[in-house]
Amino acid sequence: MKKTKFLLGLDIGSSSIKASLLDSETGLSAGSAMSPKTELRISSIKPEWAEQDPSTWWDHAVLATVELLQKTAIHSDDIAAIGISYQMHGLVAVDKDHRVLRPSIIWCDSRAAEIGNRAFNELGADTCLTHFLNSPGNFTASKLKWVKENEPSVYEKIYKIMLPGDYISMKLTGEINTTYTGLSEGILWDYKENKPAKLLLDHYGIDPDILPDTHQSFAEFGRLHKKASERLGLKEGIPVTYKSGDQPNNAFSLNVLNPGEVAATAGTSGVIYGITGSPRYDVKSRVNTFIHVNHAPEDPRYGVLLCVNGTGILYRWIKQNLIRNDTISYEEMNNMALNTPIGSDGITILPFGNGAERILENRNPGGQFHGLNFNRHSTGHLLRAAQEGIVNSLNYGFEVMKEMGMKHDTVKAGRANMFLSPLFREAFVNTTGAVLELYDTDGSQGAARAAGIATGIFSDLKEAFQGLTILETIEPNTDKRNSYNNSYQNWKETLIAELTKK
Repeated sequence: MKKTKFLLGLDIGSSSIKASLLDSETGLSAGSAMSPKTELRISSIKPEWAEQDPSTWWDHAVLATVELLQKTAIHSDDIAAIGISYQMHGLVAVDKDHRVLRPSIIWCDSRAAEIGNRAFNELGADTCLTHFLNSPGNFTASKLKWVKENEPSVYEKIYKIMLPGDYISMKLTGEINTTYTGLSEGILWDYKENKPAKLLLDHYGIDPDILPDTHQSFAEFGRLHKKASERLGLKEGIPVTYKSGDQPNNAFSLNVLNPGEVAATAGTSGVIYGITGSPRYDVKSRVNTFIHVNHAPEDPRYGVLLCVNGTGILYRWIKQNLIRNDTISYEEMNNMALNTPIGSDGITILPFGNGAERILENRNPGGQFHGLNFNRHSTGHLLRAAQEGIVNSLNYGFEVMKEMGMKHDTVKAGRANMFLSPLFREAFVNTTGAVLELYDTDGSQGAARAAGIATGIFSDLKEAFQGLTILETIEPNTDKRNSYNNSYQNWKETLIAELTKK
């Protein structure tokens, strides 16, 4: 009798680490676990800094995996492969003994924005956009340059740099490597030369040997070594066969692989991620282009990423600092928001309180509340204004993608985080005009599914996605669309007024 093989997916987020097991016969989740149960701490010892200790990710990956195995009672002999999804753009630096040299400078850290802007001006916009498809901006390469300039004693000890998922892969296998899509997300890939971005590294005075060996996203990155297997309760020798940043992986998990397809997430940050078959760029680098997970030279795939840093983190901030009542759930908060009118009776919230925003050309106006009236407005108004503000900021970025010739008639998303809110879903479809398809999946399931493709357990994509089911389709409503459009225009006027202040 043929034994069912299971696939383990790890999703290394900045808020939590999630582990899932996927049944390769059905394509359905066999269980999941998350650690910690409360959100991970982000250290911000200086304005615009955001750091996390990589060992914390590993500790919680262990805890989530151990809990998952206990919950499912699945034997580790039946786990065929491991896939990893991770928070993008972070910098992890290790010495020759694989010891971490400093806390990771994570995705929402803004300290290197000016370094990237300066490189963009010095190298020239045309050079950067044709070679990198992006401004060096606040990405991993610029963060490394910041370390070189400000922490030379640390920089001198660096053997290799990694992205967060590469660090977890190293802890699992003992090997250091990365992916082409990973290099592209750090602005460490030269699209014109089709190789690592020596042009930018030379400009920054960085030796290319500091980069890890590079592979496709679907590849064997090593096998589970003894020490890691003992901590995790897994069988030694299980291959790690997939790595991807969380947004390309989220698109993959939703079967968004071909030009014209679009995925969305709304967790700590909010993202729209659209696929194109040609290397496009925004001249102001307000949205960013990376190599997609299924890219091949003979059949190219690129992901255009629109990111708003302050999404779920804004909603969490309101819960923790304004509501301050642990007995009130997010679902109850969503219901409170539903009882207020579109436009929140004049309240406008700009959700930009989590670092420099790419869609605002790396400016950081901070989170802002406008139009608050103490006699008229309630908590429900604030909650609606927060959700509408998040959607409006995403739509603001959508307009940039339209300028690039990209369409978004249908957007796919997992029913999770902000998309759990009926009001958020309603605001999203009626503000953007897109049809929204919600699916029962998440990043850890996507990473597990991808690991199965890489190992050949799934014969093709059709078999790999057999367990992906659509839960709901939501279409725009003509009457509400007009009201939401008016609300968006008012929001946009407020934003532009703030950005043009002297």
